[in-house]
Amino acid sequence: MLEPYLPILLLVGITAAFGVVNVVVSDLLGGHRAVVSKGNSYECGMAPEGSARLRLSIHFYLVAVLFILFDVESVFLVLWAVAAKSFSAAGVGALVFAEILVFVGLLLAALVYVWRKGGLQWDR
Repeated sequence: MLEPYLPILLLVGITAAFGVVNVVVSDLLGGHRAVVSKGNSYECGMAPEGSARLRLSIHFYLVAVLFILFDVESVFLVLWAVAAKSFSAAGVGALVFAEILVFVGLLLAALVYVWRKGGLQWDR
């Protein structure tokens, strides 16, 4: 019953074994020297200035999440637009159009909610 999946299982097993063997051989044959410079960050050959642990404003994360949200929305809209002709030919064009309107409506409602809550105001 699971015989067709045997080549895939074999491939995954060989790949995992190859990775483990590489790590073990590298650890056994590699040198282990404690050097202070290994703990420092590399900044184009120059000595690092200041701390790398800066606290960023939450607004940067909000912009990133909103970008991903609308980027994914645009991907779905493009895929829908490409397949719209085949949906019309199959006779379900109106249903699919209604579904995409609901999808866009929910995203617009989420945008209006975030806007009214002040999530898009940078100076807060």
